[in-house]
Amino acid sequence: MPADLDAMTAGVLARTPAWVARAITLVESARPDHQRQARQLLTTLAPHAGRSHRIGVSGVPGAGKSTFIDSLGGVLTAAGHRVAVLAVDPTSQRSRGSVLGDRTRMARLTADANAFVRPSPARGTLGGVARATREAIVVVEAAGYDVVVVETVGVGQSETAVAGMVDTFLLLALARTGDQLQGIKKGILELADVIAVNKADGPHAGDARAAARELAGALRLLHTPVPVVTCSGLEGHGVEEVWSRLRAHHAHLRAHGDLGRRREEQQVDWMWAAARDALLDRFQADSAVRHTAQALERRVRDGSLPPAAAADLIVAAYTAEPD
Repeated sequence: MPADLDAMTAGVLARTPAWVARAITLVESARPDHQRQARQLLTTLAPHAGRSHRIGVSGVPGAGKSTFIDSLGGVLTAAGHRVAVLAVDPTSQRSRGSVLGDRTRMARLTADANAFVRPSPARGTLGGVARATREAIVVVEAAGYDVVVVETVGVGQSETAVAGMVDTFLLLALARTGDQLQGIKKGILELADVIAVNKADGPHAGDARAAARELAGALRLLHTPVPVVTCSGLEGHGVEEVWSRLRAHHAHLRAHGDLGRRREEQQVDWMWAAARDALLDRFQADSAVRHTAQALERRVRDGSLPPAAAADLIVAAYTAEPD
């Protein structure tokens, strides 16, 4: 059933959560008719978007991302901000199901009238980043949310993808006995604008401070001036300090004109990403590709044809002139 785009647009601009949720459902849909409607909706909403502070949050598994975001969101809404959280959940490659558990992990924020929490299944896209996350950002910004938090699954290349759609990238680290830098790759450190060692509470507080010192030392070796702080998402300690650092980074970008340039580059990247997605969809839906691929898969499985050669034949089937 076609969406009522006029009503949806009005509902989003009126900051009605139900309409915001419906709009995101529309932009997430893979149906061609829904995608056409989504493009119309986004074109209408775009002039009302772009005025939020976009924050990416990532970290190793177990770093407490959702608990931290729940605590940070409470600090922000108490200060008068409206916060939207777009939490990308891992999707099972076998069952294609999604856990969608962030609503339970962010219980306080979910119940906050000035917050909107939207878990979105990744559907197996690069790095676990939901294909429509960029579009969802436009929707929530048009609905007046002035802080948008994108939580990554913290695996694969999701950090790089999210860093390419936000203003400030926060890395949550975790102190680990015997190796404070365990699980943190150099490339992720280079993406980070702010680093916070989480779970700095109780008997772990000392380990967290030690980890922060070690991270700060590693960053000096990389000649990367990134602030490193400690916090406890569970108890709320240090969360306001993290927000202060995030806000300072955003202000620095604005003052030096870097925010506008970063957003412009992200828009161009979005264009090419959308083009690649559209081409891939068209390629996979092509009848010649499907027919050729079915036969070639059997030969690849039994080892009679190398995968690269099979790929060439599939592409040739797509580019061949129709009879």
